[in-house]
Amino acid sequence: MSKNQEYAEKYAGYAMEQMRRYGIPASVTLAQGILESSNGQSQLAQNENNHFGIKATPSWIDEGGRYALYSDDRPDEKFCSYDSVGDSYEHHSRFLKENSRYATCFNLSPDDYKGWTEGIARAGYATGSGYAANLQKIIEQNGLDRYDRQVMQEMAAQGRHFGVEENPLGESESTAYSFPVERKDFLFVTTPFGVDGRMANGGEKVHKGMDIRCDGDAVLATENGGKVVSVKGSGSGQSVTVEYSRKDGSKVQCTYMHLGEVSVKAGDTVKSGQQLGKTGGEHLHFGVKNIYADGTQRDIDPAAYLAEIAQKGSIRQQVLHNGNDLLARYRSTESTRDGKPLTTEGWMKKLLSSEDSGVGLSGCSDPVVEMAMTAFTSLMLLAVQIDNKEEERQKAEVSAAMDSGRIDLKSLLPGMKSCTLTINENGKAVLHADNGNMQMSRELSSAELSRLSATLNNRSLSEETRRMRVSGLLNTVILSETASRNFEMGMEQLQGQTEGLKR
Repeated sequence: MSKNQEYAEKYAGYAMEQMRRYGIPASVTLAQGILESSNGQSQLAQNENNHFGIKATPSWIDEGGRYALYSDDRPDEKFCSYDSVGDSYEHHSRFLKENSRYATCFNLSPDDYKGWTEGIARAGYATGSGYAANLQKIIEQNGLDRYDRQVMQEMAAQGRHFGVEENPLGESESTAYSFPVERKDFLFVTTPFGVDGRMANGGEKVHKGMDIRCDGDAVLATENGGKVVSVKGSGSGQSVTVEYSRKDGSKVQCTYMHLGEVSVKAGDTVKSGQQLGKTGGEHLHFGVKNIYADGTQRDIDPAAYLAEIAQKGSIRQQVLHNGNDLLARYRSTESTRDGKPLTTEGWMKKLLSSEDSGVGLSGCSDPVVEMAMTAFTSLMLLAVQIDNKEEERQKAEVSAAMDSGRIDLKSLLPGMKSCTLTINENGKAVLHADNGNMQMSRELSSAELSRLSATLNNRSLSEETRRMRVSGLLNTVILSETASRNFEMGMEQLQGQTEGLKR
């Protein structure tokens, strides 16, 4: 069996469902999936479940649609990302149905694959020539039109009509499980389970849970049939513990800490996805404990528990710490999600497109703010990659910078006591510097940002040259501000002396 045929057999159910709902030939949908996703093996298909190369429009993003950055006609273009392949097939059908340029296709018979492929090609689905011929060749060589005939015969025999109202989508993937916080793509873990070097104070201390980046988010029960066994604390230091029973007599307890609000009480029964409360700070501490049938207890890595419920509930969201998927080591071998760690740049892009980015780029229309964001991210990469640091350390520094919205630039300006760049609430870039004699904070002008961006993005320069030029530009800003302040101080002193002479 060829790879094309393997793909068709695997996803024919989705294509036939779309044919019933929208009247698009299943053969055409499958042929496009085969061509656009390289038989489901493309990066977009593997990582984002995107089988049709559909890019994320502003309306898709405004409506909460997830996206990822990939290079196509231009670098770092936004492509739609889906929870499942079925979602990709449904969005592909809606994409054709809701775009007026494909309207004439929907006047064709649902089994007219030649008319459909020619109509889609004329409307400009793909930029290359011969698109219709390529699709028809895939259909005919693999006999994909048999799926069209099957649907047509089935609809006629059952007296059914094409359309979304008479052909609702099948049951969605299991809703019996949920992650503790809702995210479109991944949970951003700032501190994982295990030895926490930051808290060592001369010795090792085990962090008995994971810290998940949040900002007043709802926290959710992870399974059905849970019992709230504990509610403690007050203010922003509240906690909730939910217990789930297992068939072997053991139990699993999930504890949520650093909550600002609690919406359940001890003794309540909760179901998957039910809101338990809201976080009160910048992270949720999520801990998991196993209580065995003999009464012994053990704190376990929450990543192991999340991997278990992700598999049971077909949850596709990742749990990432410094670009590494914490669930990968606990997944079964049949899992299809790529557990390879991201590069430093890949991790930065992933964070930028997430809800947890302290300096998110999505939806920005102010050119000055966009320039500030671009300069911020480019400076971040330059600063973390200096001195050939190990990639894990680079990714940790990216995590810290994105979490705080602050870049440490001392590596670029070693003569400074301290130097950082932050993004304020208005999206403006502010440079903070301390040379040992004077402290300054100044918002960078659009002209300064433009010069920085031009240098940072000039790939014809070597990394060392870019670093030297960026250091020079930042030094110029600091010296300019210092000179301005010295001038103001001098004028104030002169004015004081003049007034003294008058008296």
